[in-house]
Amino acid sequence: MKGFSKIAFLLFLSLSIPLSVEANDKVEIQSETAIIMDSKSGKVLYEKKAHQQMYPASITKIITGIVALEQGNISDIVTVSSEATRVIGTRVYLLEGEDVTLEKLVQGMMINSGNDAGTAIAEHFDGSEEKFSNRMNDFITEVVGVKNSNFTNPHGLFGEEHYTTAYDMAKITQYAMKNEAFREIVGTKFLEWNGEGWETTLINHHRLLGNYEGVTGVKNGYVSMSGHTLVTSAERGDTELIVVTLNAPSAKIASRDTMTLLDYGFEHFETKTVDSGNYYDSFGNEYKLAEDLFVTTHKGETIEVNVSVYGYITVLGENNRLLSIKALQRKVPEKPQVMLEPKQETKSKEATNFFEHSILTWLGGKLGVMEK
Repeated sequence: MKGFSKIAFLLFLSLSIPLSVEANDKVEIQSETAIIMDSKSGKVLYEKKAHQQMYPASITKIITGIVALEQGNISDIVTVSSEATRVIGTRVYLLEGEDVTLEKLVQGMMINSGNDAGTAIAEHFDGSEEKFSNRMNDFITEVVGVKNSNFTNPHGLFGEEHYTTAYDMAKITQYAMKNEAFREIVGTKFLEWNGEGWETTLINHHRLLGNYEGVTGVKNGYVSMSGHTLVTSAERGDTELIVVTLNAPSAKIASRDTMTLLDYGFEHFETKTVDSGNYYDSFGNEYKLAEDLFVTTHKGETIEVNVSVYGYITVLGENNRLLSIKALQRKVPEKPQVMLEPKQETKSKEATNFFEHSILTWLGGKLGVMEK
């Protein structure tokens, strides 16, 4: 490798070896579109038409739920309107004038898929479903960062302009599951419901919760135009996967496809952690990794962590496969000192360093992990 640095060699490898982990093309499912995503790293492990726009049905409520929990006060009292009680589809049988906490409405919406609860939440925030939809769309674009979805109501009843993608729903769910209150609600199997119009035990509509190892949530859906939709999170050890399946022919097939994808994901991949803390380049300069860095590897794969003189941390898998690259924070010494560098820099070395820096920037852009 005379004349090539290690980074230059990585560039060569990156042109022939995919930067992302690859899925098995032999995975067979009946859902029209689907995705497996590592919840911690965000790495896509499998996709089938994951960016195709689809009708979501009640998985829409994932956005409504996380917006309500993050932008509202769960102790707020919501007075149910007559419009909310007249919403068609699955309900928790709210009564006009009934006072319910925002938290209870989110529970009824996520566990029992109550459309009336969804409408009551929307009206509480913005006075109407239409105005709340604007809030939902702003949230997913500005906070979550997805761009191929549009929502026109809080519950998922059919609308021509109400659509999403498997990828967008996986990213939205990845974000939502970081909220402990949301996570607790969608992982609740049974809940006693004592409303003015209905007293019962709610049973979570997600069929795999409690019936597949490690499932932690999150939501199912169905309207005739969308087919059966299902968003699922499951964890085993340090690995948590998100699976989205859209437009399955039946609820049974949606669940079966999801189990097939989860089986595949857990069998072939795992999540490893590069701990936050201080790291040093080859000249002893100190940098800080502020948060744990998660990388997805093949099952049993070892990783190598390196820090460049430009303050980038790179994580390599076997055969120098690039798994992640991230800019670190330079730690400034308490007492001023000269930055440690090689004693002599030739023009050739300077050109090589510039080339390496350009490569690191390009690779980081490809991986989407170049946050400062």
